[in-house]
Amino acid sequence: MNLPQSTHRLFDEPKDVTLITIDPDGSPHAAMVWVGRDGDDLLIGVEEKHRKTRNLRRDPRVTLVLQDDRVSPRGLTQYLVVRGTAKLERDPQRYKELMDRLSKKYLGRDEFPFWSEEVSANATVVRVVADRVTGEGPWAVR
Repeated sequence: MNLPQSTHRLFDEPKDVTLITIDPDGSPHAAMVWVGRDGDDLLIGVEEKHRKTRNLRRDPRVTLVLQDDRVSPRGLTQYLVVRGTAKLERDPQRYKELMDRLSKKYLGRDEFPFWSEEVSANATVVRVVADRVTGEGPWAVR
């Protein structure tokens, strides 16, 4: 599905996003991540050694949650929930380009400050394609 236009600004601003993956025992695993947008797809840089990456390789279903700084007409803090499917691509160059872009957005720095040979060897880009969008805001389907 296409992300509603009203959600684009949320991913274009430096908002922390909670990524929820599924552990082998079926329980949820939550991690804070930086997220970029490529059209309607959401991009996350991860390393192969992390639990979230192992979870995604086993089960590509994800949920992303972020809080907005606006209040809805109902007087509630707006938030966005994106359920989707992750596709992983092991590509150190694309990872570096993504993380440089996200470092500019989140840290105001031109280059990703944590780049190393170890990171390069484990660098993976996660592309999330949205299946469903809910939450509190103009994007919510009621």
